[in-house]
Amino acid sequence: MSIQTETCNPHRRIPASEVCQICGGISYMTLHRWSNSRDLDFPRPQYIGRRRYWREAEVVAWLDARESAAA
Repeated sequence: MSIQTETCNPHRRIPASEVCQICGGISYMTLHRWSNSRDLDFPRPQYIGRRRYWREAEVVAWLDARESAAA
């Protein structure tokens, strides 16, 4: 699933399942580890009730930054 940073709504919140899918099909445990790793600087979730949501634009920007750093 490829998402362009320019087309992301900066206010759209996405659930953990969609974050996992955007990040290449990672598991919930990997998402948990990335969220708790200070070295990775993964975007922080926002809690609505007991559920976690991320800003779609922040996740895509984080992935783009990692991709450009690896190149």
